[in-house]
Amino acid sequence: MAGIQLRGLVKRYGQGAHAVPVLHGIDASVHDGEFVVIVGPSGCGKSTLLRMVAGLEEITEGEVQIGERVVNELEPAERDIAMVFQNYALYPHMTVFDNMAYGLKIARVPRDEIRARVDKAAAILELGGLLHRKPRELSGGQRQRVAMGRAIVRQPQVFLFDEPLSNLDAKLRAQTRLEIQTLHRELGITSLFVTHDQVEAMTLAQRMLVMNGGRMEQFGTPQEVYEQPASTFVASFIGSPPMNLLQQARGVPQGRILGVRPEHLRLSAQIDGNGWVARVNAQEMLGAERLLYLRLGDESVIVRLDEATPVPPIGSEVQVTPRADRLHWFDAATGLRGEEPA
Repeated sequence: MAGIQLRGLVKRYGQGAHAVPVLHGIDASVHDGEFVVIVGPSGCGKSTLLRMVAGLEEITEGEVQIGERVVNELEPAERDIAMVFQNYALYPHMTVFDNMAYGLKIARVPRDEIRARVDKAAAILELGGLLHRKPRELSGGQRQRVAMGRAIVRQPQVFLFDEPLSNLDAKLRAQTRLEIQTLHRELGITSLFVTHDQVEAMTLAQRMLVMNGGRMEQFGTPQEVYEQPASTFVASFIGSPPMNLLQQARGVPQGRILGVRPEHLRLSAQIDGNGWVARVNAQEMLGAERLLYLRLGDESVIVRLDEATPVPPIGSEVQVTPRADRLHWFDAATGLRGEEPA
């Protein structure tokens, strides 16, 4: 296995004055055996970054190091990586066994070793009874497990996942996330996983690299990113529902933005002047909890309620009080995290 070092990675398409910048200098260190999720909205450069690590995109500037080797000039096959794509990329005329074994056959691995590796991967992924089926005879989740099995048998130093769950329905996505977690615990192979789904990122990541507009906004554990977002972008992107970001509420000084998570707001039907007065616009029932959508002046506020809290009627006025120990402050000009106002 091996760690991954990204040093000043820049990607531009085109030449000279007409070059279009896509990545603006990414620096990150992925530890040996670590599972890192690259997350961000569509078009932020996350898949481009993954493809540069894989060798499928040329590097304009900077270095990619896998283990002890700088791999900028190496072909994908020479980088000792295995990639899992969102579209499975299985050969439709081959059985599950042959799909998983194909790369090993090309590499002239002995037949007995191929059988042993495929059987081991199939056991890990619960595919043992499906090895003689064709891809058309499998569900979407089973096809994705075959694609992961094909990567496992390669025994690479690094796994690269490019939005592998995006074609699955919600139930299968949740199930496959758990399978990937189990797989990483068993194999311990360094992994980069790209997704636009922040829930998926929070679930899978040991650390997450949050991207926006071709730049790295934050790199940390899910807990660090959730509890100490580095910018208003991270605060609004990570978390479901997102953090409330307020500039006009009472107590917010000029040039600052106050951030507070929906679960850190206390709701009261009694207005005593110790909080913000807001009007109830809508509610959303989510089983054991509810989301309440409020209007505070010209700004919107979301409050998360547990099932024991009475829900005020639509159109009523309520008092909202943030927890003093759960406030986040950002600079209004830069969007970056700042110190608490004096």
